[in-house]
Amino acid sequence: MKYLLMIYGNEEKWASIPAEVLDKEIAEQDAWNSRYRASGELLAAYGLGDRSEATLVRNKDGAPFSTDGPYLEAKEFVCSLYLLEVESAERAREIAADMPWASESPVEMWPILHDGFAPKPDDNA
Repeated sequence: MKYLLMIYGNEEKWASIPAEVLDKEIAEQDAWNSRYRASGELLAAYGLGDRSEATLVRNKDGAPFSTDGPYLEAKEFVCSLYLLEVESAERAREIAADMPWASESPVEMWPILHDGFAPKPDDNA
């Protein structure tokens, strides 16, 4: 089963962390990424740009039309995404709770109900 983990933050939060503390926390997150990537349970990890870089894209008269984002007006925004593939929801919760910042900020966990990609022809080889 696949799960999406999301971490939220805001500019104030990141700006309030002293550089030496932030460097340590990033190193801890990198170690977490490496540990679960090595176990095969972490499929992908992505850090997102600042909310000022978000764009909303629509189709207007058959052409792309974009405006500033993000979609939801909120103080907090998604800043990191992690894709897990694990045997159970319990295991996904264990991994999410093991994330270095989980004691300070919640990790949002969503089950992935279906995979929108068909296997590549060479996947069955």
